[in-house]
Parts: sequence; structure tokens; C-alpha cells
Amino acid sequence: MNYPKTKSIEALEKKMASADPSTLRHQVLKNVKSFKTSWIELGQALYAVWKDKLYKDWGYSKFEAYTAKEIGIRKQTALKLLRSYFFLEKENPRYLTKDYNQDADAASVPTYESIDLLRRVGNKKELDRMDYENIKKNVLERGKDALVVKKDLTALIKQRQELLPEEAWQKKRLTLLKRSLSVLKSLSQEIKVAKMFSAQVVKDIDKLISKLNAEMP
Repeated sequence: MNYPKTKSIEALEKKMASADPSTLRHQVLKNVKSFKTSWIELGQALYAVWKDKLYKDWGYSKFEAYTAKEIGIRKQTALKLLRSYFFLEKENPRYLTKDYNQDADAASVPTYESIDLLRRVGNKKELDRMDYENIKKNVLERGKDALVVKKDLTALIKQRQELLPEEAWQKKRLTLLKRSLSVLKSLSQEIKVAKMFSAQVVKDIDKLISKLNAEMP
């Protein structure tokens, strides 16, 4: 059964027809058609386009202009694809091999959103190495959706923070200190400019600022 094509697919096919099938430009357009199941190939192709600035040869001054106008992908999505592909290439290259793409079940193939989330998880100080490895397994081996992983991650971080009340308290204290200093410094400056208060008031505020500065770690 043939389903009607969307306007975006028709537009892509017209551009594909005008591009040489042997070129990377044609390959990128082809990958976009099967975006949901071939984001890795698309990410690899876009990475080459971005790295070598090939979009300039095709009449686009900026990469985001090329992705938006030629293949209909927003800048944010294009950047996620680039970063996710580069993360796999650097940290987990086996997931880029043809054997993996041919043998893996479609349900277990991670989405670019999940890979992008995994990439950012490594910077979470609340998580230890074992936490990261568990999340990595859920993303790369079980193909968990990014929304599910994010929900699990939020719960795990909350649990870790509850186990470390002293660290959480120190963080809250530091935030309050910075905020108070910012307010007092602005107030002190305004009072000095307005000259509507006694010198003692200014002195007291500056003294309090000094005391709070001394409390900073």
C-alpha cells in the first residue's frame, strides 16, 4: 500500500533528484528521509559537512542556514546530532560499525536524544562511575528513550542529594551568600550616589559586605 507523501518528503526528493547521487549532498538528503532509523548515518554525514564547511560550496554561508533551508532541521537538532555522533565516535566507536547497525534490533538502537543525554550525564557530580555505567547500559544496550532516562536520572540525583545533606546545605548557603553580596553591593553603590543617608549607614553596609566576603569559600 502506498501512503501519500508529505510536502517535506516531496521537497527532499526533488532536491535529491537535482543532486548527483555520488555526492555527500545527495547522501545527506537520503539520510534525512529515514531520519528516525538512521540518525547515526545522518550525524556522520552532517559532521563531515560541518567539519569541512562543505555547505559553503552549496551556497550557504552558515551551517545552520544549510540545515534549516536545505534539509529542514533546526540548529538545536543539528548540533545534538553532531555532538551525539562525535560522542559515539570518541567513546563508543563500535556502535558506528556496519555490523552493529545490521545486527542490532531496531528497538535497542539508541536515539540521538538519548546519546546526547548520556554525553551530558558524565558532568553530573552527584553521580559516581557505577551510576554512569548503569545509565550507559540503559541507553546503548536497552535503547531506553531519552524521556525515560531523564526521569530516572532526576530521581537518582534527588536520591544522591538526600544522602548528602551537608553538601546540599553548603550549596544552598553559597547561593544565598552570593545573592546577598550582590544585593548589598548594589545598595551600597546607590546610597553613595544618592547621598541621602549618613556616612555611618554606608560604613555599616560596607562592613557587612566585608564580613560576608570573609564567609565565602
